[in-house]
Amino acid sequence: MEIIRASFILVVFVLNMVRITLSVENEVLYLDYYKETCPLAEEIVSRNVEIAVLKDPRMAASLLRLHFHDCFVMGCDASILLDNHGDIISEKQAGPNLNSVRGFKVIDEIKYVLEEACPLTVSCADILAMAARDAVALRGGPRWKVWLGRRDSMKASLDGANQFIPAPNSSLEILISNFNEQGLDIEDLVALSGGHTLGKARCVSFRQRVYDINMKEKRDKYKRYRTFRRILRSICPDSGRDDAIAPLDFSTPAKFDNHYYINILEGNGLLGSDNVLVTEDHEGEIIKLVWAFAANEELFFSSFAKSIVKMGNINVLTGLEGEIRKNCRFVNP
Repeated sequence: MEIIRASFILVVFVLNMVRITLSVENEVLYLDYYKETCPLAEEIVSRNVEIAVLKDPRMAASLLRLHFHDCFVMGCDASILLDNHGDIISEKQAGPNLNSVRGFKVIDEIKYVLEEACPLTVSCADILAMAARDAVALRGGPRWKVWLGRRDSMKASLDGANQFIPAPNSSLEILISNFNEQGLDIEDLVALSGGHTLGKARCVSFRQRVYDINMKEKRDKYKRYRTFRRILRSICPDSGRDDAIAPLDFSTPAKFDNHYYINILEGNGLLGSDNVLVTEDHEGEIIKLVWAFAANEELFFSSFAKSIVKMGNINVLTGLEGEIRKNCRFVNP
């Protein structure tokens, strides 16, 4: 009996040590966090994301972008989902988000189903993290394990959204600085930039890249670099048509793959912030990563998964911090 009791105590101790270790490494987030409190949570999110992406394939990129834009402002706390209300000024009005980020209704629908199944249990921040994972997997990308247990912010930061979300015409120096401020390194920058293998951008986001007279173009006998610029100019004139859109990846616009890196090596990145990974890397460290991901899709997938899990850990609220919102658009009354 004493042996059994001692064995039981040892098992509990080991499990607690594992839990403590995971807490330290993952900012007290856990796998299977909702196993007891809402066992169907991940299935509910996955099913609704699948429905949304089937209706609108572009939604996959939108859901991935929501998670990214959320995490870069105060951390992964669903602050991006808050509407204007009372003292809260929504991050949706920030320059990088206005008339640009989408997918809010999809998150609303997921939250509604989860509230029916498990009231005030699953956070909006965790929904964003799971939805991003499922969206990428649905378009042929990697599927990673999502660490859960985030809580929702009770405030938003319009200034933070304007300051910390990388702009489409950012220099490489600014991009590196933006990522470093979030605890992300150069490999994370290059890997997460690969998310631009999906989705579309508005003319206003890439016009400067198209009409920049100082931009150095490579020219070969096929004139393919000038051809790409002509295509973009046909979509986006030097004035007007701000909301005209073009795919971030002209090669395989609806598939999550490594063609983004091939594109920027050929000078065919849509955004200025894509091309600077190659044109402004004077040390060569970033270009080596770009070449590696262009040559090896499996390496890109594993690096992307690792970096997005790391990003999903930025300044998370846990324990008694924040709250679990009933409606993702508003703090609880």
